[in-house]
Amino acid sequence: MKTLACVAVTVEEAGQALRGAEAARDAGADLVEFRVDAWYERLGDEGGEAIKPVLRLVREAELPCIVTCRPDWEGGAYIGAEGPRAELFEALLLEPERPRYIDVEHDAFRRSPDLAARLRACKAGSTTGIIVSIHDFEGRPANLTRRLLDLRDLNLADVVKVAFRARSVRDNLELFELLRESHGPTIALGMGPFGTMSRVLAPKFGGFLTFASLRDETATAPGQPTASELLGKYRLRQIGRDTKVYGIIGWPVGHSKSPTIHNAGFEAIGFDGAYVPLPVASHDDAEDNFLSFRASVMALVEEKGLDFAGASVTLPHKENLVRLGVEMNWRVDDFARACGAANTLALLDGTWRVTNTDAPAAMDLLQRELGALSGRRVLVLGAGGVARGIALEAARRGASVRVWNRNAPRAERLVSEVRQAAWALGAGEIEISVVKPGAIGPAEALVHCTPAGMLGGEAEGELPIAEEAIRDIEGLMVVQDTVYNPPETPLLKLARNLRRTTLDGVEMFVAQAAAQFAMWTGRAAPVSLFERIVREELEGS
Repeated sequence: MKTLACVAVTVEEAGQALRGAEAARDAGADLVEFRVDAWYERLGDEGGEAIKPVLRLVREAELPCIVTCRPDWEGGAYIGAEGPRAELFEALLLEPERPRYIDVEHDAFRRSPDLAARLRACKAGSTTGIIVSIHDFEGRPANLTRRLLDLRDLNLADVVKVAFRARSVRDNLELFELLRESHGPTIALGMGPFGTMSRVLAPKFGGFLTFASLRDETATAPGQPTASELLGKYRLRQIGRDTKVYGIIGWPVGHSKSPTIHNAGFEAIGFDGAYVPLPVASHDDAEDNFLSFRASVMALVEEKGLDFAGASVTLPHKENLVRLGVEMNWRVDDFARACGAANTLALLDGTWRVTNTDAPAAMDLLQRELGALSGRRVLVLGAGGVARGIALEAARRGASVRVWNRNAPRAERLVSEVRQAAWALGAGEIEISVVKPGAIGPAEALVHCTPAGMLGGEAEGELPIAEEAIRDIEGLMVVQDTVYNPPETPLLKLARNLRRTTLDGVEMFVAQAAAQFAMWTGRAAPVSLFERIVREELEGS
């Protein structure tokens, strides 16, 4: 049985709800959920018929529907008495052109002891199913197992639904376990940013349905994707029990373009994979940060039924990936080990491999423009992890590297670290030094590795160094920026005005992703597709 895609529509009035159902149908949904909470209560308060408009809505809907009247005590907007809700449920069960399902909260049967008998009597002659649901908007219910047993004893549910706020990636794995152990149609979803994985991978574990919204602002639960995201970006229809799982690990990851390009790539080459957000929260304490990362990654790796096969790893966990790889005796490539940061995890021939595709991708692009880097003068702006990796890769390819940073001691520290890393790689003596204040000197390439110019960053719209300093760099031929949003940063705009060759962050992002894709799939990545998607998304954002 395929997992159904259901679009949730909050009903404000009948016409708007019917248009929503039509839009859900056009988006490819199988069902529409009409959330009638506040509408039904308002109809009753106005003194007219409250039930008949709901029945008309069901009859006229373009899609089979679920009708839900969620009370405020379970996260909904209905604040009236329980009697009118029970009457609505009865009417819906008896309606000749009935809804496919009604959703009734498990706790409603405790609050209204006669409700089960009333619904059972109506259900005897009805083909409408009953979804009995459990929600917790704070986290996993402490008594979840007991409530599920009570729900089974109720013997009224055609479909069991469990939805709670996921607090980590690991919560998704428990939801998948609920699906695997279910005795009938079951919905198990994590709410919030940590729960996206459970919504997307529901077909892999036999989930009865998964919910989406028409637009972000119309979501009826935290973290609910849109129908276009669920069916388009995440390719819900292509996910099955044998689908391999990949993802982006970092914090935050909601802005990442990686799910869009990798899923599109899987589609393009016919690869049975799904790429999902795997957020692992950041902590102020470095050790807490590592322990959180370790717990999440090891849970993914050890979950046999998940078929987890790899991940992109971004800030702030690139250093944590190398540490974990060394600790677990995984195959950590020499470059990643030497520079202390990695962005790629892959399961190859039964062995976990940790590697860094960032800096090699950036330097491959630079070599495309300059030719061999041996003897070339490369100026690196920045002293963080990205700068360290790029300085190391450029130096071991023979470039003469100089490092500039506003904080001179940080630049000195980076140079020392790169020398040690180069020695560990067997590169021997390398040419690397710190730019002296006020004396940048000549360079054939400038590689920018700070957040300056990044959209939404603290230095949005700014240059990393003074315009005069850039104009005065003798022999400058190529300017490369690792910032990819916006694609044309202030630095690149200036470089183009100076008639210098430019390499934007999109090219680097695509190149490192293409290397990951090839490692995971064994096939060349559709690079032009990747680049077109990223540029279109950035232009539309």
